[in-house]
Amino acid sequence: MLGGLRMIKIRNLSKKFNVGTDFEKVIFDGFNLDIENNTSTAIIGSNGCGKSTLLNLIAGSLKIDDGTIEVDGEDIAKLKEEKRAKYIGRVHQNPSMGVAPSLTILENMSIADKKNEKFGLNKLVKKDRIIYYKEQLKTLDLGLENMLDTKVKFLSGGQRQSLSLLMASMKHPKILLLDEHTAALDPKTSKVVMDKSVELIKDRNITTLMITHDMKDAVEYSDRIIMLEEGRLVLDKKSSEITPEELYKIYEEKIKNLTM
Repeated sequence: MLGGLRMIKIRNLSKKFNVGTDFEKVIFDGFNLDIENNTSTAIIGSNGCGKSTLLNLIAGSLKIDDGTIEVDGEDIAKLKEEKRAKYIGRVHQNPSMGVAPSLTILENMSIADKKNEKFGLNKLVKKDRIIYYKEQLKTLDLGLENMLDTKVKFLSGGQRQSLSLLMASMKHPKILLLDEHTAALDPKTSKVVMDKSVELIKDRNITTLMITHDMKDAVEYSDRIIMLEEGRLVLDKKSSEITPEELYKIYEEKIKNLTM
């Protein structure tokens, strides 16, 4: 722990899949975790260790079996996913998941602007917000502010992911979940999106959880690194106290022990 106010407090979290069958799998059993306010936490671990499941449980796309998930002092564990959306923004690995590809950039920005509100597509775009959208898009430095009428499906993966990131953070959520959001991008584009992620997170003071398989990114773009192994917390370090090489060595050793 870094020392400070807690944004997320997870207690006695339990989650099983295929309960009562020969394929029953326990992912979490009494799992506890605290995430501090205005910090960025990188989550690493092998496939199947519980990284994405943890984000899905926080976001509400999966129901917990037992336990509590407090966000800023409020237990959200029983809230439906759409109710949690006012607290949480999310960017997925697939660049198309956080956007509506068949709609224009302007329409996508309008949807993000109306998050948690009821609206119809015929009243989607408010002309008095267009200048604001352009200002927001300009911060990405990708020229998207001059492409408002372009359908998102014609954008590159990096442009779509940057737009998704902007949309996820537009309403200043308390928490931003980044689920391997640069994994589908080439190294150069990945760095651009990571840099933009950090700029937005710091500018809007958003508490962030980021899943990554890149040890360099884990160290460079976070305040804290945690490693999961079979639903357990097996490493918890300040990013400033470890190098990518040291982290990779620990990661490889844990993977080796799992396969023995």
